[in-house]
Amino acid sequence: MLNFWGAFMELYIEKNQKKLRLGFTTGSCAAAASKAAALMLVGKEPVDCVKIKTPFGAELLIDIIDTEIKNNYVVCSVIKDSGDDPDITDGIKISAKVSKIQRGILIDGGKGIGRVTRKGLPVEIGKAAINPAPMAQIKAAVEEVCLKCGYNGGFKIIISAENGEQISLKTFNPNLGIVGGISILGTSGIVEPMSERALIETIKAEINLKYSENKEAVFLCLGNYGRDFALSNYSLDFDKAVKCSNFIGEALDYCVYKGFKKILLIGHAGKLIKLAGGIMNTHSKTADCRAEIFAAHSAMYGIEPNDIKKIMECATTEECIDILYEHKDKKDIILKSIEESIKRHLISRIGSDINVEFIIFTLKRGEIIKTENAFDLIDEINKIGGQ
Repeated sequence: MLNFWGAFMELYIEKNQKKLRLGFTTGSCAAAASKAAALMLVGKEPVDCVKIKTPFGAELLIDIIDTEIKNNYVVCSVIKDSGDDPDITDGIKISAKVSKIQRGILIDGGKGIGRVTRKGLPVEIGKAAINPAPMAQIKAAVEEVCLKCGYNGGFKIIISAENGEQISLKTFNPNLGIVGGISILGTSGIVEPMSERALIETIKAEINLKYSENKEAVFLCLGNYGRDFALSNYSLDFDKAVKCSNFIGEALDYCVYKGFKKILLIGHAGKLIKLAGGIMNTHSKTADCRAEIFAAHSAMYGIEPNDIKKIMECATTEECIDILYEHKDKKDIILKSIEESIKRHLISRIGSDINVEFIIFTLKRGEIIKTENAFDLIDEINKIGGQ
């Protein structure tokens, strides 16, 4: 179980008997800078720190630096603090330039913020690489200013990142077709320290807790996307999930060690498709065979070489699936082939005595692979704890 305590900036997590300080995402930086600039623009008062709400639910008090006040705009900046996580963007300066417009809230990226050049990402081609959750966080922060100050107009907000273009070269952005800078990210607004050993121990602790509640079945998801999808589509409560991050193999091994008979696995295709290649640590730095998996299974069922080549050139799973869905007469059998490959690798890892059901989804298309008895296992897990 993850335990959080503290207020505002002083947020901590206990992992492997260690107290580790949490940080905040580039999305929280952008939201704080935007809120401060909007406050100074319409409130006409100096701001040296602001309080923002995160999607995670915590409140952060974030320092504001390098304020620039002009007649028709205000610029504020925030230094990203990744806490005890060795994040490549730790210490980067995120700025927001806010000006008044007649109505609405327009948010765009400036210098150091990447642009999306390929499809398959949660941001449209040509748009600034500001993901949906941070975009909503920024909007909510300035809407709070409108309400507080009685301002009925709108804002134009330009987010920038100092040295963002150089820093982005050390990230996965070039592989994804995001050019010219970093992405503004963060589904929770909070950066959790990613000590691998500590994280695996935390996963084991979560599994221990679930075993104490029910010794028959356990629900594993990879992250926030999986938890959100499970809740909105199958009414699976967050508290029923063990978030195993990229460490699927370790989580499965420990579930078997504990003695669970049934395992439900729900995750985004960008991660779970890798299981069809026998990859049980799905972090992109460990291995990546997504395009190869789609290409190989598509070739087995007669997809023409030109489209196989296109699949191999894809930067994202969504892009691969878009090509696959163009072949309506073959997509189902290809996805079934991938499903069977995943089953074989799962049996190879944990044996055939454990019943593993899984659901694979994408944000664009929803559920794309579902094993035969997945819904039955969902119903069983939903009943745990009296629900």
